[in-house]
Amino acid sequence: MKISQEQIEDLYAFTRKHFVEWYDLQSELVDHLANDIEAVWEETPTLSYTEARDRAFKKFGVFGFMDVIEKRQKSISKRYTKYLFTELKKWFQIPQIVATLALFLFFFVSFSSGISEYLLISYYIIAIIWSSYKGIQLNREFRRRKEQSNKKWLLEEIIFRQAGGIGFLFVAQIGNIYNMSDWLFNETYVIIITSLVATLLCLINYISFQVIPNKAENLLKETYPEFVL
Repeated sequence: MKISQEQIEDLYAFTRKHFVEWYDLQSELVDHLANDIEAVWEETPTLSYTEARDRAFKKFGVFGFMDVIEKRQKSISKRYTKYLFTELKKWFQIPQIVATLALFLFFFVSFSSGISEYLLISYYIIAIIWSSYKGIQLNREFRRRKEQSNKKWLLEEIIFRQAGGIGFLFVAQIGNIYNMSDWLFNETYVIIITSLVATLLCLINYISFQVIPNKAENLLKETYPEFVL
């Protein structure tokens, strides 16, 4: 027996019911379940579709699709991180390295000045405002895209809803740096390290919030050949 198109649609609904939100993972699971159902029917042709589906689902264990979801999230997160660092490496090559060095020198001079503590707080506030604005903007774009396509893709969600996550981890430490600023900025090597971290922070946030979202269409088509907005 072969599974029907109506039953395929039911399998999509079945995966959604079991907390699989992303169309790419739904498609993979539906294909897997459909093959398993047909295999079950070969062994026991008298089973109904629902009985065969439930038997196929039992192969995923007590936690159902949760293990599959976790593995896919890790895989796509690694892919996103690879994109991020590929773009980051470009800023240490000609001609972008000129802008990177200029940014580093800007922070070095700032943190070497007598008002380094105040400048640190000012840069922190600017980073939070800009990151928050871009985060809201990307979330709105993600909702618009979802309404337009009626599908949600895992990589798309990471690009538009989790942008800047790495940057926020570093930004969260600014308060600790400020508390140590009385002695921290008296050491040249510490100023160099802090300036380097600040430079990387700016680049990572810019890439996360601006560069990668602008390349989303190509990245999604590269990952999902069936992707259409």
